[in-house]
Amino acid sequence: MSGVFTQPVVLLLGPHRASRSGVSTHLNLLMSSSLAGEFEMVHLQSVNPFALAATIMFRRVSLVHINTSLDPGAYWRDLADLAVAKMLGARVVYQVHGGQLPQRFLAGRLFLTALVRRLLLMPDLVIVTARSELDAYRELIPEQHVVALPNGIDCRRYAAIPTVRSQPEEPLRLVYIGRVAREKGLYEALQGLRLAHELGVDARLVIAGNGAEGTRLRRYAQALGVAPRVCFVGSLSGADRVKLLAGADVMILPSYSEGLPHALLEGMAAGIPVIATPVGAIPDVVSDGIHGFLVPTRDGKAIAESLAVLAADRERLSWMSRACRRRIRAAFTIERLAQELALQYRRICGPRETVDGARAGRLRLATRPSLFSLVGQGFGRNSAPLSAVRRK
Repeated sequence: MSGVFTQPVVLLLGPHRASRSGVSTHLNLLMSSSLAGEFEMVHLQSVNPFALAATIMFRRVSLVHINTSLDPGAYWRDLADLAVAKMLGARVVYQVHGGQLPQRFLAGRLFLTALVRRLLLMPDLVIVTARSELDAYRELIPEQHVVALPNGIDCRRYAAIPTVRSQPEEPLRLVYIGRVAREKGLYEALQGLRLAHELGVDARLVIAGNGAEGTRLRRYAQALGVAPRVCFVGSLSGADRVKLLAGADVMILPSYSEGLPHALLEGMAAGIPVIATPVGAIPDVVSDGIHGFLVPTRDGKAIAESLAVLAADRERLSWMSRACRRRIRAAFTIERLAQELALQYRRICGPRETVDGARAGRLRLATRPSLFSLVGQGFGRNSAPLSAVRRK
């Protein structure tokens, strides 16, 4: 008897959807995108392998889409999740959202290289967000299928924000959106604000976000004498976030490392030029001198000089604003990302599975390799050290 055709079930594995993070934003956008018309999209917070196993079996999951980053904490969790998904017959997409590049993460350690290579060879597809990451992962795992798919956002909510039209007699209105953490370059942003003031630039900075560095950053602003020019407003979302962007002239994002920040895409979709560092996928989005300025990491002086240029040429600020909006609409919408993911999902899942076929697949669990055998395979012939790996 023939089975009944059903929508393939895609399980998105990641943080809680209500949390304030770029990955949570990514998950929420995917859940509400056109993917939901072709696939049954299910979210599961990364908790433990047992919950994952139960979800795969009872929801008849065809594909598990793991959203992660390359860091020590995520590695062991991902290894268990990957093994469980494979043992239960699901396909796996492994998407890396920032973190360290593998060569830096591994730092020449052969044992760790073997483990990480085994982890990255287990999925059916590895997705990164930046061209620099694509090159690094293809060097480490040339036998794996690795693609770069930049994040996307819903541009409609920012369409009503007008082009930046700042007047020379007005202060530059700067905004930062994200975690309040040292690696986000906020100390350098405050240094740049002070140095810009010495250059005659009147600028004010709004910092929207929470984090462990909040108290120390406030004290640092006091020590630099810029506290009256800096406003900490905490995390904002929804209409409050849109309102903040509508009142900004420039976005500051001087991070030490990044994947592809949603805040950057949102700011540019709102027509806000950026001063950012050329890390992660930021250079894939921002062209220096067109959408803002790319400055070296840990360089408050370069931030100040960029602010001085924009303060002196407000017309340039306006055409940069228009260029930012065009850039995001052309290449970084959630519609574009959903279409590209749908192609990858269809390629991996193959023809639609029947209910009877799905049930039969779950009964083949006894023939699946165990977690220990999957890890053990990492020390076989495919586990050459990084220095020995060459692109095929």
